Amino acid sequence: MTDPHPATAPQPGVRIDVWLWAARFYKTRSLAKQAIETGKVEIAGQRAKASRQVHVDEAMTIVRGEERFEIHVRGLSDTRGPAKVAQALFEESIESRERRASERATRAAERAGYQAPETKPDKRARRLIRALGDIDAL
Repeated sequence: MTDPHPATAPQPGVRIDVWLWAARFYKTRSLAKQAIETGKVEIAGQRAKASRQVHVDEAMTIVRGEERFEIHVRGLSDTRGPAKVAQALFEESIESRERRASERATRAAERAGYQAPETKPDKRARRLIRALGDIDAL
């Protein structure tokens, strides 16, 4: 007699902190775990825990610095490999890629007028800087 409800084998998965490290979103697994614990990684719109298993075809949002990635998991790996292999593990949405490019251009335009000084301030300049700081405190 056959079972009417055959047991489906669970899909293979990888811990999310290991996957983020293998996909090269973070340099170390501990940085990936810290990002997950601080709410910078969401899976299907929900905050994830570091021990959560990632499966193929899941939607994920990752905030890293000022960048926000919206990706779909295309492959699983628990080892960190070359960049080409890591890029094959996920697919970023076109909207996400365009938004990141426009935000990067905006940030570059905001800094366009700033020029860092070529040398450290000398003694006279440090005194002027300190004096300006005192004026701002009033």
